[in-house]
Amino acid sequence: MDLSVGTPVDPTPELIQAALRAAANAPGYPTVAGRDDLRAACSGWLARSLDVHVEPSAVLPGIGSKELIASIPRMLGLDPGSRVVIPRIAYPTYAVGALLAGCEPIATDEPESVDDATLVWLNSPGNPTGSVLPVQRMAEIVAWARANDVLVISDECYIELGWDLEPVSILHPSVCGDRHDGVLAVHSLSKRSNLAGYRFGFVAGDQQVVGDLLAVRKHAGMMVPTPVQFAAIAALGDDEHVAEQRERYRGRREILRTALTDAGMRIDDSAAGLYLWATRSEPCWDTVAWFADRGIVVTVALTATDAQVAEVAARLSAA
Repeated sequence: MDLSVGTPVDPTPELIQAALRAAANAPGYPTVAGRDDLRAACSGWLARSLDVHVEPSAVLPGIGSKELIASIPRMLGLDPGSRVVIPRIAYPTYAVGALLAGCEPIATDEPESVDDATLVWLNSPGNPTGSVLPVQRMAEIVAWARANDVLVISDECYIELGWDLEPVSILHPSVCGDRHDGVLAVHSLSKRSNLAGYRFGFVAGDQQVVGDLLAVRKHAGMMVPTPVQFAAIAALGDDEHVAEQRERYRGRREILRTALTDAGMRIDDSAAGLYLWATRSEPCWDTVAWFADRGIVVTVALTATDAQVAEVAARLSAA
C-alpha cells in the first residue's frame, strides 16, 4: 500500500475530458499568456471561491504549479546569491527553484529574521504538514515584505481542502488590503479536479510581476497546450465535481486518522491538505520501518483509492 506520493487516483471528471476532446484540433501555437477566456475563468474562480478579486490580465497560466515554483526565481532574474526564504518544513521544489536561479534558500518560518531577503515562499495549507497560516500572521509577513521590498509568493494548491480550519488566500483583502503589489499566489487544478496528468496551474496577483514573468516566459516557450486550456476552463467553471472530490478525501481522511490514532500515533497540524502529519514520538525512520513491516509505504497521503485506504486501516488495526 503506497501512501508515499500525493498523486491523484480518482477519474478526471467527464466534463473536463469532454472539453479536452472537443479542443483536440489545435494546429496553431498557443500563447504563453493563455486564452482570454482562460484567464477570465481563473479570475472568476478566485472571486467566486476565495473572495479574491484580480483582473484577468494579472493571471498567468503555467505548465503545472511545480513548473511555476521551480522557474519563477530564475524567470524573475534574481541576482545570483540572493536569499530566498522557504518554509522550515516544505515541498523541496522551493529550494530547488532557488538553487536553479543561483540563489541561497533559507529555511525558516520567520522570514523577518532573514537579512537581505529577496523572495519569500509561503505554503498554506502546508505540504506535508497540513498547517494553515493564520490571517494575522500572513498580514504581518506581507506588511514586513512591502516595507523591505521583498516579493511574497504563496503556494495555495490545497486551499480548497480545509478540514479543521478554513484557509485564506494571501490575495484576500484581510491579508493584503485592497492592492496586490508585492504579492503573488500560485494555484493548481491537480488535486481538486484530478488534473495532475494534464499539467495546469496559474499564478496571480501583482500585475507588474505577472507582466515581467510573461515577458520572459514568451521566449522560453512556456505555453500551456490549447486543449489543456479548454479543459482548465471547464474545470474552473464547475464547482460540483470539486465538492464531490473533497468529500472523497474527507472520508479517506477520517478512516486513516482513526486508524492512526487507534494504533497509538499522535497527529499534529493536518488541519488541511492531503497528508496526515503523524508521529509515534520516536525517530521518524523507526516509524517508517514500522509501517514498512506492515506493507505500507509512507508519508501518509490521502490520495489512494477507497479500497487501498480500507486495507491500510485493516493492517494498522491488525497491528
